[in-house]
Amino acid sequence: MAKRGAQTCGLFIISMFFFFFSFGMSAREEIELLLSFKASINDPLGFLSNWNSSVDFCNWYGILCTNSSHVSSIDLSGKNISGEISPVFFGLPYIETVNLSNNALSGGIPGNISLCYSLRYLNLSNNNLTGSMPRGSASGLEALDLSNNVISGEIPADMGLFSRLKVLDLGGNFLVGKIPNSIANITSLEFLTLASNQLVGEIPRELGRMKSLKWIYLGYNNLSGGIPKEIGELTSLNHLDLVYNNLTGEIPSSLGNLSDLHFLFLYQNKLSGSIPPSIFDLKKLISLDLSDNSLSGEIPELVIQLQNLEILHLFANDFTGKIPRALASLPRLQILQLWSNKLSGEIPKNLGKQNNLTVLDLSTNNLSGEIPESLCNSGRLFKLILFSNSLEGEVPKSLSDCRSLRRVRLQSNHFSGELSSEFMKLPLVYFLDISDNNLTGKISDRRWDMPSLQMLSLARNRFFGNLPQSFGASKLENLDLSENQFSGAVPSSFGNLSELMQLKLSENMLSGDIPEELSSCKKLVSLNLSHNQLSGHIPASFSDMPVLGQLDLSQNQLSGKIPPNLGRVESLVQVNLSNNHLHGSLPSTGAFLAINSSSVSGNNLCGGDTTSGLPPCKRLKTPVWWFFVTCLLVVLVVLALAAFAVVFIRRRDGSELKRVEHEDGMWEMQFFDSKASKSITIKGILSSTTENNVISRGRKGISYKGKTKNGEMQFVVKEINDSNSIPSSFWTEFAQFGKLRHSNVVKLIGLCRSQKCGYLISEYIEGKNLSEVLRSLSWERRQKIAIGISKALRFLHCNCSPSMVVGNMSPQKIIIDGKDEPHLRLSPPLMVCTDFKCIISSAYFAPETRETKDTTEKSDIYGFGLILIELMTGKSPTDAEFGVHGSIVEWGRYCYSDCHLDMWIDPIIRAQVSSNQNQMVEIMNLALHCTATDPTARPCASDVLKTLESVLRSSSCVSGLKFSSPI
Repeated sequence: MAKRGAQTCGLFIISMFFFFFSFGMSAREEIELLLSFKASINDPLGFLSNWNSSVDFCNWYGILCTNSSHVSSIDLSGKNISGEISPVFFGLPYIETVNLSNNALSGGIPGNISLCYSLRYLNLSNNNLTGSMPRGSASGLEALDLSNNVISGEIPADMGLFSRLKVLDLGGNFLVGKIPNSIANITSLEFLTLASNQLVGEIPRELGRMKSLKWIYLGYNNLSGGIPKEIGELTSLNHLDLVYNNLTGEIPSSLGNLSDLHFLFLYQNKLSGSIPPSIFDLKKLISLDLSDNSLSGEIPELVIQLQNLEILHLFANDFTGKIPRALASLPRLQILQLWSNKLSGEIPKNLGKQNNLTVLDLSTNNLSGEIPESLCNSGRLFKLILFSNSLEGEVPKSLSDCRSLRRVRLQSNHFSGELSSEFMKLPLVYFLDISDNNLTGKISDRRWDMPSLQMLSLARNRFFGNLPQSFGASKLENLDLSENQFSGAVPSSFGNLSELMQLKLSENMLSGDIPEELSSCKKLVSLNLSHNQLSGHIPASFSDMPVLGQLDLSQNQLSGKIPPNLGRVESLVQVNLSNNHLHGSLPSTGAFLAINSSSVSGNNLCGGDTTSGLPPCKRLKTPVWWFFVTCLLVVLVVLALAAFAVVFIRRRDGSELKRVEHEDGMWEMQFFDSKASKSITIKGILSSTTENNVISRGRKGISYKGKTKNGEMQFVVKEINDSNSIPSSFWTEFAQFGKLRHSNVVKLIGLCRSQKCGYLISEYIEGKNLSEVLRSLSWERRQKIAIGISKALRFLHCNCSPSMVVGNMSPQKIIIDGKDEPHLRLSPPLMVCTDFKCIISSAYFAPETRETKDTTEKSDIYGFGLILIELMTGKSPTDAEFGVHGSIVEWGRYCYSDCHLDMWIDPIIRAQVSSNQNQMVEIMNLALHCTATDPTARPCASDVLKTLESVLRSSSCVSGLKFSSPI
């Protein structure tokens, strides 16, 4: 107690000092405080250039003064300034507003902000601030925003002393521990955001005393226990968001008292029980999301009371019973997602008749009956997902007239009848899966005209007749017509499908030769023609298909020999030629080297190895002397090549460690590039480390631009702070980075160190970082950048042994050159870590790194997903404009469900993508999978590149990867 009393007394004395000092301050002294702030930070863009004595300080950039010519407001948001905030900055006596958000400020938060009695609004969000939270006091603060920094520790127990706060945003940091009960003392608080931290424990019941609260966002933490019933006493609440926690128990019925609530988000918890009837008294609800819980019972007809509801997400629960008919009476309902439940009965007959439906997903239930005719009455239905039910009847004519449809998944039901000719002419459909039904009829006697079509599956139905010559789609990438009753020849016109990556025609009654034209499909990865009646030879031109990976021609009547060059297709990994009439020898290269015996059985083939199970082929005897001569020649060639390789490698990389004496001591130098080894000297390195050559300043050192004496070679010198504290083993690990060579990765070409300091030397890329140029880029240029980054990730994750991790996958780490080619800047682990725990810009953190602070391949993928969203929307994760969605990922999740793409596509590129909006939706789909909360749900770098190239239809030939809906 005595110690605490002494601290309180000391704080009082300090506060009195600041009080009397501040209010006796002259204008001249205010100027000196501002200039000391300017001197303490780095202003690379020169926004503070007019902060000098020649200009009245009330006219300085970002400064507002009161009528008495005292500084009242400082707004330097988004000016790329860096450095630490000096405590004297908060000594200005009349300062009311300080906004330094969206910069690169570092260091701790000055403790004297609580002694700045005039301060009302403080926004330090989206920086790199570290340390702990400022302690509370009798501060006059009304708004405190410290979100998206690297602040750690616990929320102070005396947080309640900030008694006048109306806005408190601490989201996106590394706060731990429990939410202090004292926070309830801030009875004036209207907006409370503690999301995306590492908070634990229960939600304090004392929150029920905060009657002014309009917004509660506690999502993305590790909170446990039940939802306090006392929250139901907050009758002014407009937005309640408790998502991605470990909350258990039932939803308290008291939430029905929140008569002003517009948004209720409780998804991704462990809530159980039924939906309380009182929830349906919330007549102002616009969006209700209770998905991904363990809720059960029926969805009551009381939902009819939610006449303002636009979005209803109840998917991934255990709801039973029928879909309430009342849903059809909600006039503003746009998005209805009830998938992955145990719902039964029919889809309400009038659903869509009075609604404004854009997205309907009822998949993976036990629904029966027919598809209602009224689903597309709004004329806006964009996505229709009904797969894995027991629906029956014909595909209704109304869907054939629904020209807004883009994504249709009706597979795994009991639909019957024929497809209408109008259904085959839907202009915007890019994904159509009606496989695994009882559909019948011919599809070749009607004209297909689906110009946007990319994926078509009619598999496992009862279609018959010839295959159509065309589907009216030049963009088709995935075509599955397997397990039907098609007959006749494989159309040679399929060779015109230049974007085709997967073709499945298996288990039909197709006959005739395999058309040579199929080899024109240069992006074809998987070809399955098995279980048909095809005859003739295997086209030799198949060996010219650059990315063919899977080939299944089994169970046909093919004859002749296997084209010998087929074994030289490097991409080919799976081959099945069984049960044909093939003869001759099996190729001894590529995929045939270790082919399974069952994949070549049922033919008249021979082979020399044991894995194929084939008898050896008869060969002519070779004279013994020729054997010895051949062996001797091979040995000589191998020795010559080995000697050449040793000399060449030594000359090429110049990676030998050497010591160089300089006037300031002995230096150890190592280069990984022969040109650099000959051209760059220690004198050249040290002479470049001047203020005029500064490129950037980071938490771990400064980067300088250097060049050789003759000016032929430019390079970047990166200073390593605290070089002596870095273990010697760290330097040996640099060899791994020095070996990396990829066009989209900045090369590390050397390193040097002395007892005083150390430097990394890398290639110089003429350009700017992505964050600086993004808004000026066309959509075509953004595509090129996305592809380049994903290629770099694939190289680092898949081609390097051991794999390399970028760590802080943010736009600041990506340099865009004059040809719009991206280059990733890599930093060895200790360059981006503290105490071997990586600390990166929190805005680009993957959720799991908030617990471990360790970066992995999957956290790189998360960062890439954020960059994809940024390329499409022009918005950054550091922006503070996502409203009810809280974060850019949740905002993107909502955008994906909304067919109004013009609301979220970057206005700068909107006109450029208006004719191909489905492409944007597919990329957003990929981005949302990359930013999945569960790291195991994120794709690997190789699959990311395949999917991206598939969607963008680049010149690279790769397979497309189709994910299930992320929402």
